Amino acid sequence: MSRAAAGSDVFHAVAEPNRRQSLDVLRTGDKSVGGLVEATGLSYSLVSQHLQVLLDAQTVVRRPEGRRRIYRLDAAPLRLVRDWAAEYEDFWQERIARLRRRLDR
Repeated sequence: MSRAAAGSDVFHAVAEPNRRQSLDVLRTGDKSVGGLVEATGLSYSLVSQHLQVLLDAQTVVRRPEGRRRIYRLDAAPLRLVRDWAAEYEDFWQERIARLRRRLDR
């Protein structure tokens, strides 16, 4: 996968723990880069790099507010991840059911 394609892939975007943490923070409300730095404890540079990946994956939206840029969560693309993971729920439910049947014997 090319770097450009990887950057726009929602799975790539959520694969990194610091990006997931930033999404979690944005779930509580809009934030500036400084607000994300404060909330995550990451450097400005690192937050900016992660925000670019999240922007490319369209999981955040940026708007200008004076000299600052404010970021907002757009969770719609995350449905792809939810839908993919949901397919494994049936798999695990069947495994657990088989284990219960075996333990009940």
